[in-house]
Amino acid sequence: MPHSMNILVTGGAGFIASHVCDSLMAEGHSVFVLDNLSTGSLENLPKGVVVFERSLTEDLIPVFEKAKPSVVFHLAAQIDVRKSLEQPKWDAEQNIIGSLNLFETMKQYGVKRIIFSSTGGALYGDTSRMPTPETAPTNPESPYGIAKVAIENYLRVYAALHGFSVTVLRYGNVYGPRQAMKGEAGVVAVFTKKLLKQEQCTINGDGKQTRDYVYVKDVVEANMTALREKLEGTFNIGTGTETSVNEIYSKIAKLLDYPWKAVHGPAIKGELARSCLQCEKIRPRWQPKYSLDKGLAETVDWFKQRSQPI
Repeated sequence: MPHSMNILVTGGAGFIASHVCDSLMAEGHSVFVLDNLSTGSLENLPKGVVVFERSLTEDLIPVFEKAKPSVVFHLAAQIDVRKSLEQPKWDAEQNIIGSLNLFETMKQYGVKRIIFSSTGGALYGDTSRMPTPETAPTNPESPYGIAKVAIENYLRVYAALHGFSVTVLRYGNVYGPRQAMKGEAGVVAVFTKKLLKQEQCTINGDGKQTRDYVYVKDVVEANMTALREKLEGTFNIGTGTETSVNEIYSKIAKLLDYPWKAVHGPAIKGELARSCLQCEKIRPRWQPKYSLDKGLAETVDWFKQRSQPI
């Protein structure tokens, strides 16, 4: 059992980060959450977590004064790709300037350990290398992806100049309980919520576009592995398997005994055709334990329970 630490989780009330908080609490750490609650929910958090309701772009000194963290898990982000395309300047303020404010405050307080949640698909862009390794060139096609690349590069510089110890985790399309209907991997949440209401789903384009869907519990375990083993460097976190949107739809429809097919709408401009991550670099220290079928069954079950009238 590792010794108990003070840990700051940015975006802690959000989908993935709240699951990280659960695991950190379960391992006996003192957990402090920084979240402006624009998309996150306090309901997601376990008891005993200390919450600072503020944005990354605000003064973070009071947070560090009180939390005295020795490690930061940086998951806070503006994750809406479409919004980043519509408002790139605002997106950069939230994601890039907000992150720099965090790093500068870390530097000021001598906090050097950071585990950063980055992205796989949005970072590599359309590439012929499938599954895509960490060594592939980054070619982001949205301001959201550009911000992630920028933050990774800033962290590389902070490591070189200020002795930061950095782990970058590049996720595939994370899905699971507590997922909002935003973000690219949101199709699992969107389809599940709609089908529970017996509503028809619309698939963008032909539905043959593929993603690497990775279950949130596996992603949390990757974060915990990075913490326990003091991993440094950049690691893809996915399954190495491509699954089309059509397949996702049919699996969820089957789990919910929904007999109708989805309708197809126009394709979204700039949407990646294929995305899949090669995750050999982090093996054997971490590998996904959940099959897509098992992960989807748990996710659908969670949404089902939430949709029952109390």
